[in-house]
This record gives sequence, C-alpha cells and structure tokens, in this order.
Amino acid sequence: MPHQPASTALARFTVLDLTRVRAGPTCVRQLADWGANVIKIESPESIGGASDLGGPREGPDFQNLHRNKRSMTLNLKAPEGCAILKTLAQRADVLVENYRPDVKDRLGIAYQDLRKLNPRLVYASISGFGQDGPYRERPGFDQIAQGMGGLMSITGLPGQGPVRVGIPIADLASGVFTAFGILVALLEREVSGEGQWVQSSLLQAQIFMLDFQAARWLMKGEVAGQAGNNHPTSIPTGVFETADGHINLGVAGTAIWIRFCDALGQPELAADPRFATTKARSDHRDALSAVINAATRTGTSAEWIERMNQAGVPCGPINRIDQVFADPQVRHLGMAQSVNSPALGEIAIIGQPVQLSRTPSRLAAPPPAYGEHTDELLGEIGFDAAARADLRRRGVI
Repeated sequence: MPHQPASTALARFTVLDLTRVRAGPTCVRQLADWGANVIKIESPESIGGASDLGGPREGPDFQNLHRNKRSMTLNLKAPEGCAILKTLAQRADVLVENYRPDVKDRLGIAYQDLRKLNPRLVYASISGFGQDGPYRERPGFDQIAQGMGGLMSITGLPGQGPVRVGIPIADLASGVFTAFGILVALLEREVSGEGQWVQSSLLQAQIFMLDFQAARWLMKGEVAGQAGNNHPTSIPTGVFETADGHINLGVAGTAIWIRFCDALGQPELAADPRFATTKARSDHRDALSAVINAATRTGTSAEWIERMNQAGVPCGPINRIDQVFADPQVRHLGMAQSVNSPALGEIAIIGQPVQLSRTPSRLAAPPPAYGEHTDELLGEIGFDAAARADLRRRGVI
C-alpha cells in the first residue's frame, strides 16, 4: 500500500533506512512516527525474513521498533542493488545507516559518494565509537558503551561492582540524538539548500547522558561512585521502606525539606543540627535514612504517597512494568497504543512521549512484512513487472 503518514509534521520527507539492531532503528522510528516516508531496506539474504534484531520478526522488539515504515529487499553487494539505492537516494531527503564505518566505503555508498548525486541529502551515521579515531573499526554494543562511558561505575549499590542499567540506554540515546541531529540538518538545509553528514555514536551518547556526573568531574575533579538508590547530591532522595513495600522520595532544597519533615510527622527534624543544612544531611545521610525508614515503615506505600503529595513533596511508587501500564495517569497519557497487524492481529506498542497539538503522531501502520513493499517501491522509480521479476531472479531483490 502507498505511504500512510503517521503525522503531517514530516510527511514531506523521504527517509532511506539502512539500519539494523537497535540504535539506528530507534533513530528512524522517531522520523517515521512523525510522518516521514520511511523505506526500510533489508537484505534478500535474510533467510525467511529473519529479524535484524536477532529475534523473531513477530516478536515485541521488532514490532515496537519498525512501525510506520515500508520494507523492500535490496542486495547492496550486487552492483545493480547499489545502483537502485543510488536512484532512491537521488529522490530522498535523509539516509540513515549504522554499519561499521568501513562497510559503506566498500559498498560505495558513503556520504561522499551519495552527496555527489544529491547535494541536499542529509546522511546520518551511528557507530559504536565514531567514524574515525583509534576505535573506528571496533564493533559497538550497548553494554560495552555503558562500561566505557562510565555509567556502569555509578550504577548499583556501593561496593557491589559494576552494574548495567536495565535498558540499552546507549543505543536508545544515540538513536534519539541522531534523530535530533537530522532534524537540525533539515532545518539548516532550508537556509543553505545543502545537506550534510550527521554523526553520533554509542560512546558519545552515553557520555553525554552522564550529565551532571560528568560535569562534577570536568569542573570540580569529583569522581562519582556507586550510590545505589540514593541520589548522589540531593538528600534525602531515594528508596524508603513502608509497611507493605517501598516508595521513592525526592526531597530537594530547604523548602521541600521542611514540608517533608512536617508530613513525616517529625517537624523537629528540620532544626536538628545533623540535618538542618544540605551539607549536614549529606554528612549524616545514613543516620537520616534510618530515621526516615523507621517512620515510613509505620504506614503503607499508598498512605505515604498520598500524604507526601498532598504536602507538595515528590513521592511515588516503585512499579513493576505491568503496574506502569495499569497506572491511571499512564493510561490517560496513552503511552500504550493499538495497531492492527495482519500477522498478529491487534497489538499494543509504545506511543511517542511527545505531543503536538496540531500534527500529532499516531500508529498509522504496523511493522511491514519482510520485503512487503519491494514491488511497490521499485514501481515508483520506474521498474515494471518484467524488470522486477528479472531482479528477483538474479537475487538483487
């Protein structure tokens, strides 16, 4: 079927998606969900249309990453395949790839090759460690970037040893940052008339996500360590026990600290010299945590959450993932959205976390079947049925 825009916001842009695994598809999902005409190019060597994530194509991972796209097969190792890609690139606004840096050079589809054909093309590359430098040829993987980028050294309980976070944060961040870079390049193109090469990497994205922890080192020479569930600088912020489980508390600043002491039923804590200032609370963190835990154990999580929020103290539950999607606010926000899949029936996947008032995003189409739109897309650039049959017979598509 023809392109069904998920939004009118980016519907005028055509994107060639040469990505695989997670970082690249995360980037392209952002463009597809806002209406871009995304053409997902897959290798005809993928036996039975196996998922490029390493799991089943019908699995939740693939379904969540590849909605709102069309799919075609194209053998880029064949000269005819590269020629077709170049024809597509002449008409495209954006190309996104996350090959190892040398692959696109060998195929003759690097930025310097395609910009000669289409100077307006915004060409985006995501790699493990960058397009040049001493680690250029290394294969990239999320957990490797989490370790090299410092995240695993500050995650987990003190003395526990390195801990990875429970999501592929380097993959996801590099994908979202690259999508942002693409949009910046498209905006700039409106002035200059020219495209450019957008680059990011798992390592760069992971380091950027260190945020204030990185700033602490760069500006003050402070090397952060593991703090477990305790916030490293905002005290008391962390996980506290209740009569039936645990809650999160976020007590930052003097005003919230005073409100918290009142809501806890111990207003005298605010004037206790051990806890009266930010520094004092930091110096006596363990003693303060013991006092708070003794108090919060006397009530249920729901009771404390209600009391703290009524007092204007940030407080919330620690939900399992099933509880997240049962939460009334999450349901109100529509974070789980339905789409009808010919292969799976009606499925629910994650919606966009950003809302636009006039040009909202929606789930317009389920993830495409393997090569579902190959004939349609080749027809759009002039290949008739006989030519398509010949390409298929020769393994180009």
